[in-house]
This record gives sequence, C-alpha cells and structure tokens, in this order.
Amino acid sequence: MPQPSTKLTALIIEDEPDLVHIFARALEISGYIIESTGDGAEAMSLLASLVPDVVVLDLHLPTVSGQEILQTIRGDGRFQSTRVIIATADYHSADEVRQDADLVLLKPISFKQLRDLSARLRTPDA
Repeated sequence: MPQPSTKLTALIIEDEPDLVHIFARALEISGYIIESTGDGAEAMSLLASLVPDVVVLDLHLPTVSGQEILQTIRGDGRFQSTRVIIATADYHSADEVRQDADLVLLKPISFKQLRDLSARLRTPDA
C-alpha cells in the first residue's frame, strides 16, 4: 500500500500583497501548504508555533526586520531543516545575509523562477 504523500508547509513573509499571491501560487504548484503574513511581529508569532519547511522572507518588513527573523530562524534548533529563500530588491542587504540563507533572490522574481526553485528544494539533493 503506497504511503500518503506528506504536504510540506511554506511560510511567506512579504508585505506586498501582489508578491504574496505570486509566491503562494508558485509554492502551491510545487506542493506546499501556504501560510503568510506581511508583518514581522506576526511572523515571529507564527514561528513560535509553526516549523515551516520553507520560508520566503522579505528583508524590509513592518515591525520586525527580515534580518531579525532570519537570525531567529537560524538560532533555533527547531528550524534546522527549514530552507530560507530571501526575496529582496535590496542588493546590499541581500549580500549581508547571504551566508545565512539557502537562496537569495533579487526582486523582481518571476513566478516560474520561484516555482522551479521551490520544487528543487523538495528533493533531498537540492
């Protein structure tokens, strides 16, 4: 009897609603269940109870910065297997966090680009 496939969870932390929609659709096609927020403090609250498989993280957010959220994720052993995709238009900030992220994507990010990359993250050899 085949094993049921386990759905993976993606947390999108992005304050631009149009980008949230694009990212969510791309990740859904890749098989993820989506949670999202556009506020840094709300993201920290979600992360207190949720351990996503993938986080798509903007660096410039209201209330708590993406850099602080990334530090929280990387400093907490619960997120050891969580992949973090930084999505930002700020090249300098992206360069500062590159060593702590699994992927850094500079905006604008295409639907196809995120869909293909998120699908690759599902495979063990990604």
